[in-house]
Amino acid sequence: MTAPPTPQPPVTVRVFTQRFSATPRGARLARHLALNQLHSWGIPHGTDASDRVAVIVAELAVNAVTHGRVPGRDFELRLSLVTGSVRIEVGDSRGGPPHPPGPGEARQPPPLAETGHGLLLVDALAARWEMVERDPPPGKTVRAEVDVPGRLSLLRARPV
Repeated sequence: MTAPPTPQPPVTVRVFTQRFSATPRGARLARHLALNQLHSWGIPHGTDASDRVAVIVAELAVNAVTHGRVPGRDFELRLSLVTGSVRIEVGDSRGGPPHPPGPGEARQPPPLAETGHGLLLVDALAARWEMVERDPPPGKTVRAEVDVPGRLSLLRARPV
């Protein structure tokens, strides 16, 4: 009798990492550069995956600027093209409580509220997401993944 195959971790093929000033301008730039990076990886502007990533990056970057800002410290965006998905990671320098709600824990804001929708959007648009403590501390990283149908064919069509 043979043992079942051991699951293999996802293979990261491409990675983009950039630090941004913890300002509204830095958050806008993060979204803009994320879309350009996806396009260079063969995920064109206006596709479902590109649109989902754009909203997730925008919301997580704004949260990092609004709730995770530490004066004089930047936030970091990391995009990874892994097997079957795009992984988005936004890390900030604010550690300790209160922690943001996790997947499925975000509460609906009051009617007509102008804020409080960000993690609800992430929850709705990401295939998977989580919040983890940064290593090394202090800080936290919110990690989300958007599935990309046909991602393997994109890799064969474009040089690494």
